Amino acid sequence: MNAPARGIRSYVLRAGRITPAQKRALDELLPRFGIPYSPAAIDFDRVFGRTAPRVLEIGFGNGDTLVELAAESPERDFIGAEVHPPGVGHCLLAVESRGLANVRVIVHDAVEVLAHQVAAASLDEVLLYFPDPWPKKRHHKRRIVQPAFAALVADRLKPGGRFKLATDWEPYAAWMLEVLDASPGFANAAAGGGCVERPQRSATRFERRGQRLGHRVFDLEFVRR
Repeated sequence: MNAPARGIRSYVLRAGRITPAQKRALDELLPRFGIPYSPAAIDFDRVFGRTAPRVLEIGFGNGDTLVELAAESPERDFIGAEVHPPGVGHCLLAVESRGLANVRVIVHDAVEVLAHQVAAASLDEVLLYFPDPWPKKRHHKRRIVQPAFAALVADRLKPGGRFKLATDWEPYAAWMLEVLDASPGFANAAAGGGCVERPQRSATRFERRGQRLGHRVFDLEFVRR
């Protein structure tokens, strides 16, 4: 499975202020909990020292959801891909403070991670919570959920694996549904199609901001055929 073209990025690198604690985490904890980017498939059994179900979160922000899920499910291994150093530092500090051994992070573009570091049919779940909706029509090409991306995620999931998404931007929810309903690798997990009930997960920073603005949250879930 080839990678989708990466001439257009689905994110913008923000300068972002980094705290001394986050800087320490990047210096001291990233070598321990990080997986360096390399265009070669990761041996997750070697990285985690066991065989277990594997979950990848794309763009984990400050890592709150990733850490909560890992703490609640110690029998599963969690990999997070994020490009913003302050968020990575925040996540690493939480992993350390909670003594989690089932979390690893990759500081790199998630599409390239999926394309080059994740083997086919090696993931049980992929999570994509509150990606940038790029609301202006001329920017829709920057949205991460595109047909080629859907095909890539499907290829990396095991049969029966789950692709879970959430957004508080209704037009983007409709876009996600259109793209994923058309993807031959997926079936909608919602009875009758559409959205699913909100799963048990901690609210992300972007979700809380949307709630303050009165936005409705749309959760989607698709099953790898």
